Amino acid sequence: MTSPLGKPASTFDVEQYIDGIAAFFGGTANVILQLSTLPVGYGVLESTVDSGKVMLHPFKRLRTTVTYLSVAMLGTDDERTAYRDAVNESHRSVKSSAASPVKYNAFDPKLQLWVAACLYWGARDIYERMHGPMNETDATAFYYYGARLGTTLQMRPEAWPADPAAFDAYWAEHLAKTTIDPPIRDYFNDLIDLKMLPLPARWPFARFHRFVVTGLLPAHVRDQMGMTWSAREDRILAGLLHALGSVTARMPKQARMFPINAYLWDLRVRRRLGLRLV
Repeated sequence: MTSPLGKPASTFDVEQYIDGIAAFFGGTANVILQLSTLPVGYGVLESTVDSGKVMLHPFKRLRTTVTYLSVAMLGTDDERTAYRDAVNESHRSVKSSAASPVKYNAFDPKLQLWVAACLYWGARDIYERMHGPMNETDATAFYYYGARLGTTLQMRPEAWPADPAAFDAYWAEHLAKTTIDPPIRDYFNDLIDLKMLPLPARWPFARFHRFVVTGLLPAHVRDQMGMTWSAREDRILAGLLHALGSVTARMPKQARMFPINAYLWDLRVRRRLGLRLV
C-alpha cells in the first residue's frame, strides 16, 4: 500500500487515528476554517443547491459530509471515484455570478487544497488534543495519507505540500490571509448556535457547542469572529478533550470509529441499491 504521494504506508493503519466523536466536536470549527477563505465562504453562502444546505437539511448535510470523510479516509479507489462523481453533480452549479463579491468555482483545485488542508489540520489537531502527539513515524504517514481528503475530489496529488514542513508553511501563510465578511460571520453564528435545529433540540447544547467551537478555532480566526477565549477556558477544554480521549482509547475499534464506519456502510448499501449517494 502507498500513500497518494507514493510514500510507503504498508505498516500504517489509519483506523487507529479515527475517533468518530471527534467529527462532532470538531466539525463546526472545521467548517468555519474552510469557509474563512472568501471564495469558499461565498460559494456556500450563495449556493442554489438547496438539498445540500445545512440550515434547511441538517441531517442530510451531516450524512453527506461524514460520508465524504469516511470514503476519503477508508474507502476503496472505486468507492472514492463513485462518491467524487456524486459530489461533482452537486458542485456543477456552485460558481460565482456577476453579482458575487468574489469569484469562485467548486471545481477549483486550489480551493479544494485549502478545504483538504483544513480537514487534515483539524483531524490531527483534535486527535492530539484527545490523545497527545502521534509518534513521528505515524505522524508523517498520517500526513501523506491526508492527501486523500483532497484527491477524493479534483486536487492532484502533487498539489499536496511535499512534506509536513511544507504543509506547516502553507498553513501559516494561508491561515493568515483568512477573512470573515459580515454575512459569512452571521452564517457561522447561526451554525454555532445550532439554529438549524428545532428550539427544544437546540437549547440544551448550543451554549456548550459555542464553547467548544471557540476553543478549537485558531486565534486568528477567533479574532475574525469577534470571540474571546481565556487561559482558564483553554484548560477546561483541554481537560475535557483529554478525558474524552481516555474513554475512547479503551473502546473496541468499531465502537470508537462510530459513526464514520456506519456512514461508509451506508454508502455501500446505497450503491448496491442504486440510491443517491449525495
